[in-house]
Amino acid sequence: MSENIPNPNRFIENFRDGTRVNNVYLVKMKNTALTKNGKEYLNVTLQDRTGTIDAKIWDPFSPGIAEFSTLDYVYVEGNVALYNGVNQLSIQRLSVATEGSFYPEDFLPVSKRDREEMKREFYAMISALENPFLRKLLESIFVEDKAFMQEFSFHSAAKTVHHSYVGGLLEHTLSVAKLCQFYAEHYPDLNKDILVSAALCHDIGKMRELSEFPRNDYSDEGQLLGHIMIGYTMLSEKIALIPDFPNALRSEFLHCILSHHGELEFGSPKKPATMEALALAFADNTDAKLQTMREFIEQGEKSGKAKEGNGWIGYNKLLESNVRKSMF
Repeated sequence: MSENIPNPNRFIENFRDGTRVNNVYLVKMKNTALTKNGKEYLNVTLQDRTGTIDAKIWDPFSPGIAEFSTLDYVYVEGNVALYNGVNQLSIQRLSVATEGSFYPEDFLPVSKRDREEMKREFYAMISALENPFLRKLLESIFVEDKAFMQEFSFHSAAKTVHHSYVGGLLEHTLSVAKLCQFYAEHYPDLNKDILVSAALCHDIGKMRELSEFPRNDYSDEGQLLGHIMIGYTMLSEKIALIPDFPNALRSEFLHCILSHHGELEFGSPKKPATMEALALAFADNTDAKLQTMREFIEQGEKSGKAKEGNGWIGYNKLLESNVRKSMF
């Protein structure tokens, strides 16, 4: 890679009203729209590892605007301005970036946690399982198949809601499993091995529900079946390869997978019927909701939505609440 590559010094998180932009970004989304006067323009979402920004190309037929597509890396020139309190980029010039003129890792959002460290914690949880059948199941998925684990550790946990970044699936899974470990210690009548094993596998179906980065969008299989049914199928097939895997253990383990969203209206084919399934549903919801709030607060601070001095960020429709950052 050339030493003359410009190292991006204008990451999206640093954009402010009046910022002049002249750098490479990833096109996350592109569509055509019309102004009130019927003039055609382009809505574009640009992305780098620090976030996304809404951009407009008001004159898409200008000679300064080259043909481009979603998921292209593009060099853009334009100005940032506040629109309804949110940063918006007006693009005057755009060209598709040539290979070797940018670093792809600068354009994907990445977990703040070290992925290798998280993988070591993940493996330690598997090694600590006492049930030989569950330990064999998880080893066959995550330890013996190194390519699968590498892909798992790179995948996101969602398209947009929470943990929607490289390493997000691993980070979310590990967080849920740690909560489940705490539950098992606090409530000793829980079967720790079933609970922790199910936690480590609960979102495995997202490997096929969501496409890989940089697209990170729903696959046809994901749209039609969803990650719960996909995960159930993947795990059922793996269990079938383990000789003498107890039927009762299989049913209780897979029930946790099928019911981990807690409610039928949230996509679970079954509601939790065992203590382990209920604990997993609570842990999954806890981590998802707290991370959703954390990311909403961070985005509000970066975009300038946070009102100085009082900590209020704004209304989050997923949490159905106005969100406030603690002042203490």
